[in-house]
Amino acid sequence: MTTYRVRRTLPLRVEAVRQFRRRRTLIAFGILLVLPWVLVLAFKLGGDPGPDGVPSLVDVATSSALNFALFALFVSTGFLLVVAVALFCGDTVASEAGWSSLRYLLAAPVPRARLLRQKLIVALSYAVVAVVGLPLMSLAAGAVGFGWGDVELPTGGTVPVGTALGRMAIIIGYSLIAQLVVAALAFLLSVTTDSPLGAVGGAVGLVIVSNILDAVTALGSWRDFLPTHWMYSWMDALQPQIQWTGMAKGAAISVSYALILFAAAFRRFRTRDIVS
Repeated sequence: MTTYRVRRTLPLRVEAVRQFRRRRTLIAFGILLVLPWVLVLAFKLGGDPGPDGVPSLVDVATSSALNFALFALFVSTGFLLVVAVALFCGDTVASEAGWSSLRYLLAAPVPRARLLRQKLIVALSYAVVAVVGLPLMSLAAGAVGFGWGDVELPTGGTVPVGTALGRMAIIIGYSLIAQLVVAALAFLLSVTTDSPLGAVGGAVGLVIVSNILDAVTALGSWRDFLPTHWMYSWMDALQPQIQWTGMAKGAAISVSYALILFAAAFRRFRTRDIVS
């Protein structure tokens, strides 16, 4: 006679394999890993970028591998990474509901809270791999295309390689925190709707609307509470002396929103009818 144990239901490795085998996972990772090489090819064919009057990361993108990785992260933060994170966290439950397979998982039996927790852990893990994998692949592509060297700042000056690697770790860590609110909203929508496209699109739509509102200067200090207002605060780590204020505020906003949205997701799933 086999004893039923909750901890043995839906192991993380099983859920990880289930999600990894989905076509959207493979396509998302494929795009993120190929993009840096496409950008290197674009710079090689187009030549070194010239200054356009306003100092920016694109002006120094070809100076070194680290410069290129920073540029790749900059152009991906506001949309590509948002889509990837929303895809992993928004598709995980909604797709199961759309396929009517949630009822069979619960009949295993897997407690609702554990089922949701396991799916969230795996979805967030893939999101972390996406956010970390892009700059790492960009470093590899940049090293092949432009070689190693100190980081050249758009405003002038350089940051030594050793210091720059530490700054890069801070930047990636902050980028992960900034994407938490996207992951949380996508996950909440995923347990609310049976449409994966609706869950992913809703989270991406939040970012678009937030960016539009952030451009309305008439809102004044109210913009500080928008989830995307501090998304690029990691650029403060590129100053000669790191400025922590923006990143601290951004992290506090993102974590606060995420905790509320994750709690709402678990509360919603606890009472959701998934057998009709």
